[in-house]
Amino acid sequence: MKIRFALLLAGALALGSIPAYAHHSFAAEFDGNKPVRLVGKITSVEWTNPHSYFYLDVTDTKGVTTNWGCEGAGPGALSRRGWKKGDLKIGDTIVVDGYRAKDGSHLIDARRVTFPDGRTVYGGSPGDGGPGDNGTDKGNLPGTGMPTTK
Repeated sequence: MKIRFALLLAGALALGSIPAYAHHSFAAEFDGNKPVRLVGKITSVEWTNPHSYFYLDVTDTKGVTTNWGCEGAGPGALSRRGWKKGDLKIGDTIVVDGYRAKDGSHLIDARRVTFPDGRTVYGGSPGDGGPGDNGTDKGNLPGTGMPTTK
């Protein structure tokens, strides 16, 4: 009986840890000391859980274009903030303020997204512990003063 209980407990713990791999805190992947501002054209949008992703081509001052990935909150949180699935269209030019991935890849955590119509939406995941996170869907992101990535 004790062995059966131990196996059941081990199985429950293993299953309970699966979502932990799918979702992460801000600090697990991004560096709060590396703010970045991207200005570019949308190339792809992934409206998925637990995070949404969108990609944009950013052209530097030398004319070199790099595709950047931008990670945002899940669709539910973004929808509650007024961001709908079709708001970003391929070819739209947007501004994204966020923080670079720790591994130096072309990935940022999108904390503030400015749409072509001038509307700004907080893109962070509620409760992730990143800049501007106050545990709510609205966030509390202060003025960025972030440099534009070139």
